[in-house]
Amino acid sequence: METAQLLINGLAVGSIISLVAVGLTLTFGILRLPNFAQGDLMTVGAYLTWVTNIAGLNVWLSMVVGAVGTVAVMLLTEVFLWKPMRKIRAQPTTLIIISIGLALFLRSTILLIWGGSNQSYDLPVLNALDIFGLKVAFYRLVAIGLSLLAIIALHFLLQNSKIGKAMRAVADNIDLARVSGINVERVVIWTWMIAGVLTALAGANYGLITAVRPNMGWFLILPIFASVILGGIGNPYGAITGAYVIGIAQELSVPVLGSQYKLGVALAIMVIMLLLRPQGLFRGTL
Repeated sequence: METAQLLINGLAVGSIISLVAVGLTLTFGILRLPNFAQGDLMTVGAYLTWVTNIAGLNVWLSMVVGAVGTVAVMLLTEVFLWKPMRKIRAQPTTLIIISIGLALFLRSTILLIWGGSNQSYDLPVLNALDIFGLKVAFYRLVAIGLSLLAIIALHFLLQNSKIGKAMRAVADNIDLARVSGINVERVVIWTWMIAGVLTALAGANYGLITAVRPNMGWFLILPIFASVILGGIGNPYGAITGAYVIGIAQELSVPVLGSQYKLGVALAIMVIMLLLRPQGLFRGTL
């Protein structure tokens, strides 16, 4: 029974990590940007959801506001940071340093505005559901369900829409895509928008199952990168698979190692994958 409970917890955590990991792998696959600020952008989405929720808006509409706000922040970073860096063909090391600086800026801004205390949504307290004798928190199931719906929507967008096909073309070869008439700048904007919605939803979902706090995204950045590397950098389906593997492995390790070593489990999986199969489980492409 304890193993089943840990498995549910792992699915919930994995579903949240998967959304952020997909956002990260999209920006890397299309923009070649290893964005270490992805976790803190997730925190931005969670806080925007919380602020509008306690202001009187129901949590589901608050999630929409959080997504819009997160997309706006991402587009601002595109205009003032990443587009100028692409123009001067900045080196990957430079991009990594800038993204870490952006993460620190976002976290410090959140601390300045809302302080360091844990926050919670204004939600009714609901009893845990009894599923075959297993007690499962209602909002944990909601987080899993919302993440799965987002993943399904992303699949149809990438596979069946015009912008999805353009994104895959740019990820394969940006110069060839530009020569063939694809508006690369439009693809870039769509990439940020999709990544922003997924990242904000992840933050909002994380707030459903735990507290909203300034460092919530930073503590997930290692599992996020581990998921992307495990699944294959640039492959959204690989990132999703990797996220569930990481989430479940972390939770199942608790009885053996204790909860304080969860990040160590993610690190160990990432290192082993880099040593044995650096390209990841799947080919790194959209």
